Amino acid sequence: MTEREEPRTDPSDGLLAMPVGEWAREKHALLKLYIEIARGVRGKFVGQGKAGATFIDLYSGSGRAYIKGTDIFIDGSPLVGWRASVDCNVPFTGIHINDNDAQLLDAAYSRLIKIAAPVCKYGGEAHQVAEKLAAELNPHALHFALLDPFNLVLPFEVIRSLSRLKRIDLLIHVSAMDLQRNWGRYTQQKHSPLDEFAPGWREAVDLAQPEESARLSFIQYWVGLLKQLGFDADVRFELITGSKNQPLYWLVLVAKHEIAMKFWKKAAQHGKTQQMF
Repeated sequence: MTEREEPRTDPSDGLLAMPVGEWAREKHALLKLYIEIARGVRGKFVGQGKAGATFIDLYSGSGRAYIKGTDIFIDGSPLVGWRASVDCNVPFTGIHINDNDAQLLDAAYSRLIKIAAPVCKYGGEAHQVAEKLAAELNPHALHFALLDPFNLVLPFEVIRSLSRLKRIDLLIHVSAMDLQRNWGRYTQQKHSPLDEFAPGWREAVDLAQPEESARLSFIQYWVGLLKQLGFDADVRFELITGSKNQPLYWLVLVAKHEIAMKFWKKAAQHGKTQQMF
C-alpha cells in the first residue's frame, strides 16, 4: 500500500473512512485522556442553566478511519472526542465539526447523529469557520478545539479567531515531518505554508544559522505569536513518532490557564510521549 491510499467504505456503517497511520491511535488516546482528565472542570459548565462546554474539530474528516495497509477501522477524532466525554459522564453540550470536503463532513455528521451527539456541521475553509464560531458561540462557555490538519497547512488566523473566546483550550497538530522535509523548499518560496502558519517569521528567523537552529527559532517565534494572543500558560509540545522512532508531529496544547497544562502533562505522562521543550 502507498501513502496515496484513498478513502474506503467502512463495512460497519457503509460510510467513507479516511486512511491514517498506525500512530493515529496514540493521538486519539491522548485526546481521550485529556477529555477524561478535564471532566471536573468541564462539569462546572454542564447542566441546567449553565453556559455549556463544546468540542470543536475544524479538520474532522469523515469521523472514521482505517489504518493504512490494513483492514482495521477505528473512530476518528470527532467520535473519539464525543464518546470520551460521554464515557466519563460529563458529555459536551455541543460538537462543532468542519471539513472542506463535503462528502467526508457528511459522513462524520451522520455518524455523530447516530450516536446522539449534539452536533453542528459547517463546511469550508477552517479560518472562515473559526471566525464564525468565535462570533456565534456562547462567550461564557468552556471550549476545547482540536486543530488537526494535514502537514503545516494551519493558518494562524484560525488560532487568532478562536483566541477571542474567553475560555478555550487548543490541541494543535504541528507536523515535524513536513517542517523537516520541506524546510529548504519552503524557505526559498516567496509564499509558503510557513507564512500562513507563522506570519512575519521571515523578519524574525535568521536563515544563515544551521537549519536545525533555524527550524527551532521558527517554532519559538510561533510560540511567541500564541502568547501575544493571551495564551500565557506554558506551551507544551508532545512528540509523536513512527514505527522507526522517526519524528512525525507534535501535539501542542495551548491554553490561557495553567490548569489545562497540568491536565495535558498528566495525559502525556500516562501516554509516555516525548516532550520537545
